Amino acid sequence: MNSVATVGRWLRGLPRRHRTELRLCLRVTVSAVLTLVVSQLFQLRFALWAVLTSVILTQMSVGRSLKATADYLAGTLGGAIFAGAVGALIPHDSEMGLAVVLAIALVPVALIAAENARFSAGPFTAVLVLLAPTVTHLTPVASAFERVVEVAVGCAVGLVVSFVVLPARAYDLAIDAAGRMLGLLAHLLPHLFRGLARNLDQAAIHGIQERIGEAYAALDAIAVEGTHERMTYLASERDLTPLLRTLLRLRHDFVMIGRTVAAPLPAVLQVRLEPLLTRVSEASVDYLRASGVALAGRQPAVSRHAVDAAFDAYAAEMAGLRHQDPIRDLPGEATERIFVLAFALEQLRRDFNDLAGCVADHSERSRPRRLIAI
Repeated sequence: MNSVATVGRWLRGLPRRHRTELRLCLRVTVSAVLTLVVSQLFQLRFALWAVLTSVILTQMSVGRSLKATADYLAGTLGGAIFAGAVGALIPHDSEMGLAVVLAIALVPVALIAAENARFSAGPFTAVLVLLAPTVTHLTPVASAFERVVEVAVGCAVGLVVSFVVLPARAYDLAIDAAGRMLGLLAHLLPHLFRGLARNLDQAAIHGIQERIGEAYAALDAIAVEGTHERMTYLASERDLTPLLRTLLRLRHDFVMIGRTVAAPLPAVLQVRLEPLLTRVSEASVDYLRASGVALAGRQPAVSRHAVDAAFDAYAAEMAGLRHQDPIRDLPGEATERIFVLAFALEQLRRDFNDLAGCVADHSERSRPRRLIAI
């Protein structure tokens, strides 16, 4: 009985946990079926290519669909026009002649595709244009025309579905990814601070930095997609650039903190600084996690009172230590590391202030209304 209840809860939570993936699944299915219907209405010779095109171009977000469609159309038009012209101008009645024409058509198209990934569909299209007539008995020009029409139908249906059927916007996906990155930072920060009290494996530090870098790279890729969909709306969303810049600086703060935890604090300072650094760590974790939740929920910025108080207490203690014996008697390398840590934490505090502004800027109350897609 318990297992049945567990499965039931898992199934009920599935739409919430995989909302984005389920939306994409629905859009791809609708796109494929609708393209097949349109292809039959237009009596296309091969509905297969139109359906495949619409499925390929129905992407995770509207921005990604726009870019994929523009690139696919560019490659298809270039490959179809060039291959059709080569096939029409050079006779190829024999198998050897067809091989020669295929090589002549493919060499420049493949070279362009290798130089610019935007035209990656060109070689594939050139092959279809030249070899399809062996089955359909069309001329190369007619084959090129059919290929362009099939792709145009697939592109049109794919774009319409991306805009109309539960559209997922790159802006929303980027905000959600930024919230997850803040949650990741909150999870990883205590692992770095542990290095101030005991030896921390360098491989562990490298792994932490790598995970943060991967999270930021994924966010940046989604944000780039947003530039392709901004022009399609009469009222654009908030600019993501300040948020990306702040998150990048937070990543750099973690790198700097990671460099200072290669060895524990000197024993003479641990008694005075460790409680304060623990407080800074806990307050920072709470602030990062709460900011991530607020950002993903489009809510106002969270209070900075606790994190500011923790940083103030640490800064006051460091100011008192600067000219005292515990600092002056330390080796140069240890002294340098302590002051680098103080600088990194001060920079982290400034970036927390900027983060509050970004969260407020993207809250539901400050978001501009989207009027219509064009």
